[in-house]
Amino acid sequence: MLQLQRHRGPDGQALRPVGQGEAVLGHCRLAIIDPEGGEQPLATRDGSWSLIANGMIYNDKELRGEIPATAYRTGSDSESILHLITRHGPQAVSRLDGMFAFVLANSERLIAARDPIGIKPLYFGEKDGAIAFASEAKALSGYCDSITEFPAGAVFDSATGLHRYYDIPDDSPVAWSKADAVAALKETIEQAVFKRLRSDVPFGALLSGGLDSSIIAALAAKHVDKLKTFAVGFEGSADLAAARRVARHIGSDHRELILKPDEAIEALPEILYHLESFDQDLVRSAVPCYFVSKLAADHVKVVLTGEGADELFAGYRYYRDIEEPDALRAELRNSVARMHNINLQRVDRMSMAHGLEARVPFLDREVIALGLSLPVEMRLRSEQDGVVEKWILRKAFEDLLPQEIVWRTKLQFDEGSGTAGFLATALGVERDGTTLPHPNGRSAEEASYRKILAAQYDSPQPILDLVAHWNPQLNA
Repeated sequence: MLQLQRHRGPDGQALRPVGQGEAVLGHCRLAIIDPEGGEQPLATRDGSWSLIANGMIYNDKELRGEIPATAYRTGSDSESILHLITRHGPQAVSRLDGMFAFVLANSERLIAARDPIGIKPLYFGEKDGAIAFASEAKALSGYCDSITEFPAGAVFDSATGLHRYYDIPDDSPVAWSKADAVAALKETIEQAVFKRLRSDVPFGALLSGGLDSSIIAALAAKHVDKLKTFAVGFEGSADLAAARRVARHIGSDHRELILKPDEAIEALPEILYHLESFDQDLVRSAVPCYFVSKLAADHVKVVLTGEGADELFAGYRYYRDIEEPDALRAELRNSVARMHNINLQRVDRMSMAHGLEARVPFLDREVIALGLSLPVEMRLRSEQDGVVEKWILRKAFEDLLPQEIVWRTKLQFDEGSGTAGFLATALGVERDGTTLPHPNGRSAEEASYRKILAAQYDSPQPILDLVAHWNPQLNA
């Protein structure tokens, strides 16, 4: 299982039995905080509890202030999970501010949890009465009889079962004034970026040149000297040109990769192997994400990305077809709830395929609560020259970026990078061909991806069964 996930943690591997072997914890480490001393599994001083964790806890320093310093053995942010839960129980997971998946065990009890939105992955399976957990489904395929995605915002306690500790806000919209909404967005998003800048290793940002990644990079550049930024696209793509413009504006140390068609097609089996999905929309966006992550990993170990803004602030085109405000508000909330096994899966798998940690400020809990409290008319605004998506986000940061970037028309990653349509053509199928019944695929293009994905595994069916599709207006 560790070998199948070694790409996620190239800096070290370790195994530790718990008690007399009632459980065995294994970890592949990507060393970000306390690179010298933060090896996992982490254990309490008496050795009774052991922890393995993936992700980053942003309020680690605050939690350390509540626990005697003598309890800590490392500077790792993950150690705060260990002490918080062993002292206050699994319900205390709600106090963790971060992206995470963890398993904590002693000789009699096991506790596992996943962050509120599902930024970090976690799967579990069963075999002969035993239960197994892993960060990627491929580590369980062929070993477990079945594989299930661990729910986002949930905690499992072997003593009491599975419980939700977080639900995405579903309150009535607040009657924000434009000025107050702009001020609140500026402060909340900048704080979300700032808390994600902590790192003991080189740091950067992925920069597509779109609104979302440009806002994140510009805010990070205010706090990081010569921020490193990275972009990818085919020759002449819109994203490359826009990213260069933003990089000049914010003064970043910018690098770009010009994709070659042959390279993209050659890498497709490996991309699908890591992605663990054949969803056609996800595959199209995974290709540039894979290559920009590969580029970034040559220079840094942590990057910021702009995922989440489209779901919070109505960035996708199909939102325009939802005319009833309450229905649109519900769909935006559900969009956030569905990210865990779609766009967030892409970001996690493509970055971690190269041993790169990706952090997503727009999915900070405070940003989510604020974004979902805004009237939909502020997020998707009708004006004389058409409908403007993410209007209030643009207004909040129009003084931070060039106007042509702030008011640039939304392009999905595969469109802006130039990969849209290319893959289907290269595979010899029509991009929007005849629909085929699931699970073979929604189109000839998707059926091709499914075939390639299945060929990457000895036991592909559990992987194929987990594949999710983005279905507009599908209740979460």
